[in-house]
Amino acid sequence: MSNLEIVLGDQTKFEPVIRSTKPYRKLDFSESNAALLSRDLSETDIFSKYVFDEMLSDNSYIGIGGYDENRVIYSQRKHFAQDIENPRSIHLGTDIWASAGEHIYAPLDSIVHSFAFNDHYGDYGPTIILQHELNGITFFTLYGHLSLKSLDGLYKGKSIRSGEEFASIGPFPENGDWPPHLHFQIINDIGAYSGDFPGVSSIQDREHYLSICPDPNLIMRIAENAR
Repeated sequence: MSNLEIVLGDQTKFEPVIRSTKPYRKLDFSESNAALLSRDLSETDIFSKYVFDEMLSDNSYIGIGGYDENRVIYSQRKHFAQDIENPRSIHLGTDIWASAGEHIYAPLDSIVHSFAFNDHYGDYGPTIILQHELNGITFFTLYGHLSLKSLDGLYKGKSIRSGEEFASIGPFPENGDWPPHLHFQIINDIGAYSGDFPGVSSIQDREHYLSICPDPNLIMRIAENAR
């Protein structure tokens, strides 16, 4: 266990990233989801209907899950298969599937590290990375698939208080052309990245990226029986 994981585990409370009163339902986008294997979800409107109408029972739930999941859905998105011999399929964050416009809140005191509009099909779309410090340890949280208006008024070093609303989930296609959801990821070593960081790795690189991207539930703390 890393020092960051210990520090996050010892923290008594984080503010919720999303404050919806709907119950959570864990979603599976791996090959163990037999219904998924029979679908062509390359069209985002069809993919979105599958998620919200079927998987979330007419939007009655908030979808959750995906950390360290080997996802078959990326095979339909060329953004993740550019390296034919080393395609990316291991999800490094947690996705929260909720309607476009859902407000997003800072889980702890932050400053804006960087932000960008990653405007490619299947990419993050509008993205914000926040920088935090706990017990002398600096780390980062990434928020992807946001609304474009989430980037308005941002600047590097801007302070965002714990519990402060700072973004919202974006609609497709501006969110990278995905069904509306938030990609939430913890990063302990961001290197030279700015406004972007890999959210999906290859199987070969899985151990490396999981070592620097711990489980987001260390912050979200959504009960396992709700996931």
